[in-house]
Amino acid sequence: MSRLALLAALPLSLTAAACQPTGGASPQLERSAAGLQQVPLTVRTAAGAVHNFTVEVASTPEEQQMGLMNRPSLAPDRGMIFPHEPPRMASFWMKNTLIPLDIIFVRPDGTIVNIAENTVPLSLEPVASLEAVGAVLELAGGRTAELGIKAGDKVEWVHTAAAQ
Repeated sequence: MSRLALLAALPLSLTAAACQPTGGASPQLERSAAGLQQVPLTVRTAAGAVHNFTVEVASTPEEQQMGLMNRPSLAPDRGMIFPHEPPRMASFWMKNTLIPLDIIFVRPDGTIVNIAENTVPLSLEPVASLEAVGAVLELAGGRTAELGIKAGDKVEWVHTAAAQ
């Protein structure tokens, strides 16, 4: 996965999830092999499609710096979410990331701002949000195009105390 490289002038204060939460209680998921909390996440497209994922929550600065680095693969129904509280500009890179990723920048209300598709593995080139975001979602490279996920679609995920 990509390593979080915040813009120099922005503070690193990560405590709570910032996307639109889904309603009601959710089943507790086991931690990932990397030890991260896992939660259900849904993307609802403007065309009415609903896509479900299980994502790891990178909530601490250390977890966000590591991201999906050094992982040889990412299942099509898996991903990682990086909550930003308060919302801020975000910039990622692909240092030590072995697989292409779709990096999805999400407003605090859950709306997708922009998507960097099929980012280049191992690249040090920054991939930035177009505005302050409440979270960044990473999926396997090519999944957004395959599923028809676009800017303006809605991301919903469960916020748990353990994930914050």
